[in-house]
Amino acid sequence: MLKEKIKAKWFWVARGICQLFCLSFFRVRSTGRDHIPEKGAFVLICNHQSYLDPILCGITSPRRLGFLARASLFTHWFFGRLIASVGTIPVKLGESDLTAMRKVIDKLKKGEAICLFPEGTRSIDGRIERFKPGFGLLCRRGKAAIVPAVVDGAFECWPRHQKLFTRGPIWVSFGKVISAEQAKQMGDEKLADTLTDILRQMQNSLRLQHGKEPYDY
Repeated sequence: MLKEKIKAKWFWVARGICQLFCLSFFRVRSTGRDHIPEKGAFVLICNHQSYLDPILCGITSPRRLGFLARASLFTHWFFGRLIASVGTIPVKLGESDLTAMRKVIDKLKKGEAICLFPEGTRSIDGRIERFKPGFGLLCRRGKAAIVPAVVDGAFECWPRHQKLFTRGPIWVSFGKVISAEQAKQMGDEKLADTLTDILRQMQNSLRLQHGKEPYDY
């Protein structure tokens, strides 16, 4: 219990450090924070534009979020310890990692929140690819609601082909909650397609609001 309390406190300290980092280099704005449930399990489903996305979701969500990261990242002596210290769950890519799935479901059953990026990899051009449906199982087993979230601008600041980031504006938008019951009734494939469409609409709405060309989906 004491160990968990220390981890929780460290998460908020780390979150504050990340906020300072983002304030120093990016103009981060967020909308729709009121859509995030004050309590209870939920899965934040977000698009994946850059390495910055987990940080951006973590600093703009009023709730503490858990994350998944590929297992190879945990082998680095410093970075591995750092992401583990804030509760990040390692996942083996290219296979059904039952251990990681059980850890996610366990967190959700405890009423916690998890952030997932169902595209599986960073975008090559800023657009949102069709989501992989595997997250539906986690939501059902964890009896979790779903909060759609969109990051836009991170691709311009740090695209996957660029080694270092550049300064610029970034927006994070949270959408209306899909209840656990609604998600269960849809089925995995329909849920993945529905959320892909919702996030694409949210993204293009953001881009139009800020004078950017919408993506042609």
